[in-house]
Amino acid sequence: MAHIIAADDDADLRTLLKTALERDGHQVTVLSCGGELTEKHCRWADCILLDVMMPGGDGFETCRRIRELADCPILFLTAKTAEADVITGLGLGGDDYLTKPFRLAELRARVNAHLRRQSRTPRSCLRRGELDFDLTGQTVSCRGQAVRLTKSEFAICQHLALRPGQTFTKEQLYEAVFGFDGTGDDSAITEHIKNIRAKLRTVGQEPVETVWGVGYKWKKEGL
Repeated sequence: MAHIIAADDDADLRTLLKTALERDGHQVTVLSCGGELTEKHCRWADCILLDVMMPGGDGFETCRRIRELADCPILFLTAKTAEADVITGLGLGGDDYLTKPFRLAELRARVNAHLRRQSRTPRSCLRRGELDFDLTGQTVSCRGQAVRLTKSEFAICQHLALRPGQTFTKEQLYEAVFGFDGTGDDSAITEHIKNIRAKLRTVGQEPVETVWGVGYKWKKEGL
């Protein structure tokens, strides 16, 4: 059982979300706006669903406010499908997005995919060049300096770093990391990679390479 927070200003949709996710055995708290989401909610939640367009604290504002407090996946529910909006949400630390109208079966599958990924806890460490991965704590550091990645960013880095030199398409990365068919989610992976690169550059590292027309790979050491 997971603890899930769902914030949406549509009362009917809140009821549907609660019913659908409780059917999978989760405990669900629904809120009418992002402003109702407290620090206590953030510490308790295993997954947070945020409608983007809400009065009293929209999804983007709420994600910006709680990202440092909430150590769990944040998924946006949005009717705003423009790439710029998707990039904004993921750039704020969101993990994924689902465009409205959506099928409840897809929502349940995505939520459960993120929860499964959360439950994976490899018990080892990994070094790639000057980057040290704590696979248990899901952290990365460079020469002792922490690199602050979101859990989704870490998961993508981990998947690539464990397989240096191997190229993955965006769809393959999405499915491998989140356990859900990534068709149509190119912009999510693209933005996560962009954020990963920006954060690793702050410690002088650029290990993620683009294979044009195909996808991404972790640079092999010595190349």
